[in-house]
Amino acid sequence: MTHTHWTRLIRDIPDFPKPGIVFKDIMPVLADAAAFDDAIEALAAPWLGVRIDAVLAMEARGFLFGAPLARALGAGIVPLRKPGKLPGRVFTQRYALEYGEDALQVQVDAVPAGARVLLADDVLATGGTLLAAHGLAKQLRAEVAGASMLIELGFLNGRARWDGDAPLHAALVV
Repeated sequence: MTHTHWTRLIRDIPDFPKPGIVFKDIMPVLADAAAFDDAIEALAAPWLGVRIDAVLAMEARGFLFGAPLARALGAGIVPLRKPGKLPGRVFTQRYALEYGEDALQVQVDAVPAGARVLLADDVLATGGTLLAAHGLAKQLRAEVAGASMLIELGFLNGRARWDGDAPLHAALVV
């Protein structure tokens, strides 16, 4: 299957969110039903037939891909949220962005210990968000089956920071 349809719709927005950064705008992919379907298929392809209990999706755009990815894999969805968005007890993992720093949180009982989880987000840039998600999965005592990213910005070398031997899949590397 070729994914040229969905990849053609990604737009480069220069100097967003600050000068020197070229933002990959995936909103046209989301707005096109066939392109969105192809993008989800591209994210799911390596994991079909692999036991995945839950997809851990990173706020915010990771939610847009994580939920249909979880459905395609017959798995649950666990949102990894920004601080202050989840009720009850949470685990917190801080991380650096290419243009600042932030944190992600997950409810301490989001998945049972030993659950096989897949990390999902829209873009792999410097790897900070992915490492934070991986850290949260470890705090949950989950087994990380791998990660699935829509776009990898290869020139930022975020893949080099990937921890462990679990597969890291990017549907498109630019």
